[in-house]
Amino acid sequence: MQNPLFPDHLHYSSKLYIFKSATALGKLHSAIPWDELAACLPQENRGPGAPRWFSAQGMFGLMFLKAYLNISDAKLIERFNTDYAMQLFCGKLLQDNERIKGRSIVSRIRTYIGENADWQQLQHVLLDHWKRDMSNTHVLLMDATCYESYIRFPTDVKLLWESCQWVFEKQLFNLCKLDGIRRPRSKYIDQKRKQRSYDRQRRKTYKQGQKRKKALLHLLQKGLGQLQELLNNNPQIELNRHQRTYLKTIKTVLAQQTFLQTRSAKELKDRIVSLPKPYIRPIIRGKENKRIEFGMKVHMLQSDGISYFDQISFNAFNETTRLKTSVFKHKAIFKDCHQLGADNIYPTNKNRKFLTDKQIFTCFANKGPKKPTKSEAKLKSILATQRATTMEGAFGIHKTAYGLHKIKAKNKINEVVWVFFGVMTANAVIMAKRKANSPPLQQVA
Repeated sequence: MQNPLFPDHLHYSSKLYIFKSATALGKLHSAIPWDELAACLPQENRGPGAPRWFSAQGMFGLMFLKAYLNISDAKLIERFNTDYAMQLFCGKLLQDNERIKGRSIVSRIRTYIGENADWQQLQHVLLDHWKRDMSNTHVLLMDATCYESYIRFPTDVKLLWESCQWVFEKQLFNLCKLDGIRRPRSKYIDQKRKQRSYDRQRRKTYKQGQKRKKALLHLLQKGLGQLQELLNNNPQIELNRHQRTYLKTIKTVLAQQTFLQTRSAKELKDRIVSLPKPYIRPIIRGKENKRIEFGMKVHMLQSDGISYFDQISFNAFNETTRLKTSVFKHKAIFKDCHQLGADNIYPTNKNRKFLTDKQIFTCFANKGPKKPTKSEAKLKSILATQRATTMEGAFGIHKTAYGLHKIKAKNKINEVVWVFFGVMTANAVIMAKRKANSPPLQQVA
């Protein structure tokens, strides 16, 4: 069934007029600079094979729609096939007998955008389009947050056991079965029984965990040696690229966990916490209910309610070192920066000296016996309140309403694109509401 909002007898131009004037998607569509965004992707070279379903505008449109609707890739394509408004949003109006059947097309488009477009360039295009409708851009707010990846909470025992399962069950035993080779002897079955017994325990002591780690380290080292021997003795067996990458990750896990048996975790760099996503790092946040988060750490800036990125990294970094760069980035986009709001981790001596030289007023507490005046104290309170409410609230809105609570992308590039369009969609919704609520300009006779 087609969406009854657009009857079949209407012409394309009539449907487009109704879409832009009478739907929420149409108002969102008007807040996005499509031509400038499309210019950030390479021009399409028509070669052999079937033509693309989507143009550059359609690709970006799907990314905005996914974040706006907060649905899965499969549900997005299912709704796109039957909704004229979504098709007009992407500039791709399907015929009555046309249907997009490939559900992986959204993931492939996300990868294509991540590989062929720079998120900083896309962000500059969007902000340059929105800043004409923004006010109070002389005020800059900044804070850091973490957009978590969709992985289970990692422990050393879980990580080692997953590695053993992959080496023995998915590789060693399968390869021996396919090639008619006798399995090498191992204690895998016994360790599997012990691992199940360990998992069923409600409370696990430190001593039990150390015992399991030592046993699994010995089992994993033996399994990797047997797998390597099998590959050396049977040159007809070849691992594909995904298997080789996985094997390299497991060898790194073995080396890291062996290192942790005698050394402190603080001495280990680039610690792997997930086999499918080896780029994920533990990010220490220090929250009351969640001391460590696993995902992408972002240093976010905000001006007049519009959030934009300063730095995106999967490795932990100190956000206080980004203050100077953030101020220059804000000035490059909005020209002015006279007031700054940030939390209590930012006022280092180096940052204070820089802000004093640039004559930027902050919400930081004064050093020394000199107290601020009543007007200065009031302005400091307003800046601190804005950062604690508007900016922290924006983080919550991004994670609950725009699909950034747990990122389900399967690789590093897709995660960056996923988070970027989630935040930019939230900004586009804000700008669309402002345009809809602003009074129309009166023509002077």
